[in-house]
Amino acid sequence: MTTTVAIDKKLEHFREVIARYDRVLVAFSGGVDSTFVLKVALDVLGRDRVLAVTADSPSVPRHELKEARELAAQIGADHLVIETHELDDPRYIKNPPDRCYFCRIDLYSKLTQLAEERGYGAVLTGANADDLGDFRPGMKAAVAYGIGNPCADVGMTKADIRRLSEDFGLPTHDKPANPCLSTRIAYGIPITRETLSQIEQAEAYLRQFGLREFRLRHHGDLARIEVPADRVLEFAEPVRREEVVRALRELGYKYVTLDLQGFRSGSMNDVIDKG
Repeated sequence: MTTTVAIDKKLEHFREVIARYDRVLVAFSGGVDSTFVLKVALDVLGRDRVLAVTADSPSVPRHELKEARELAAQIGADHLVIETHELDDPRYIKNPPDRCYFCRIDLYSKLTQLAEERGYGAVLTGANADDLGDFRPGMKAAVAYGIGNPCADVGMTKADIRRLSEDFGLPTHDKPANPCLSTRIAYGIPITRETLSQIEQAEAYLRQFGLREFRLRHHGDLARIEVPADRVLEFAEPVRREEVVRALRELGYKYVTLDLQGFRSGSMNDVIDKG
């Protein structure tokens, strides 16, 4: 009961924050958080005062872009897809630990310009309270451009958002996180269109096995596969193992490994000194 009351209070506060805006542009990826923000903004402000904008680039999986389009239509939002050009930035291409900062600088500069041109008083993202304690260099870019993070502002966590999304009947309530393809590449390995395409093809192949939460981690000519821990043995089984190795070698990998720890979101950050 206490938990329910606490979430309800957060939602009430969240709606009050949204209601202070006249017109808002929502940075919409089609993920759990941004879908929740878009849904509440539509409920509070109405369709004619909300615009969902999705960024498209080689780092965005095609199936994610397709789902974002379908989801925006399903919940009744005006939706616009714009191109971003983070791959034109040599700082991003070098793939340092703060790579996301350079991506977000490109994105937020475009979103704030678009908002100004079309008369939207604020740009909102789905960043939540959990993101404040994680390694999120993109949050610095949000501050620099005055981007609103209403979920984080009212202390709403990922668990809160999933719970409320389920209450609202949103299909994203149990959707796994699926950050951009560049997050699969080990820091220091340059990001190229060819590498991003290779990763996307590899993950599309692995998805056919019914996987929802998994990653293909790119370490140059080595592919490190992360699947849920309870499915590691399945992928180590001789027939499956040989099939996967053959498919990934055809995509250009020389070595294919199976991570015995299983899937961990953000495992590439294990090498970072977050202090």
